[in-house]
Amino acid sequence: MTTVYDFKVRDMAGNEVSLEEYKGKVLLIVNTATGCGFTPHYEPLEAMYNEMKDQGFEILDFPCNQFAGQAPGSDDEIHEFCTLKFGTEFPQFAKIDVNGETADPLFAYLATEKPFQGFGKGIKTKMLSKFADKNNAAFGDKAYIKWNFTKFLVDREGNVIARFEPTEDMDEVKKAVAEAL
Repeated sequence: MTTVYDFKVRDMAGNEVSLEEYKGKVLLIVNTATGCGFTPHYEPLEAMYNEMKDQGFEILDFPCNQFAGQAPGSDDEIHEFCTLKFGTEFPQFAKIDVNGETADPLFAYLATEKPFQGFGKGIKTKMLSKFADKNNAAFGDKAYIKWNFTKFLVDREGNVIARFEPTEDMDEVKKAVAEAL
């Protein structure tokens, strides 16, 4: 049975990192962008990380520029922005693609384990759905992730147990993380 521990990713220096290094921890794996309306999610993510990291919690941050070009900087520029503006301390990896033929295998796996179920209800989510559908049309059946700040919760055994779209209330994400811990 495949788990997240079967995947390797690249750190910001381009070195290969096995996710097996995180075995036994609860993970929140997030695709991010520095110029998105959801970029303020970094603040509650960092607060959650600081509060729960000593209990075996890690956030793995993967910048992605596939959504309206909202992460255009280099890995170093993105990292500097996140650390200076939001004080992020959780691991940030090299910028990746999460959709299409060049999608990182980790994100294809995560999205297969927990497929998209919608952005929720309300005017804001309807607008995001239209924009996301237009943006992701080019990826066809490989549009695994619908927008920036999609979060996947992984248990201590490496199983994907939840998916949170960027429209999900961050208090609900925190509650799920606390339960997984």
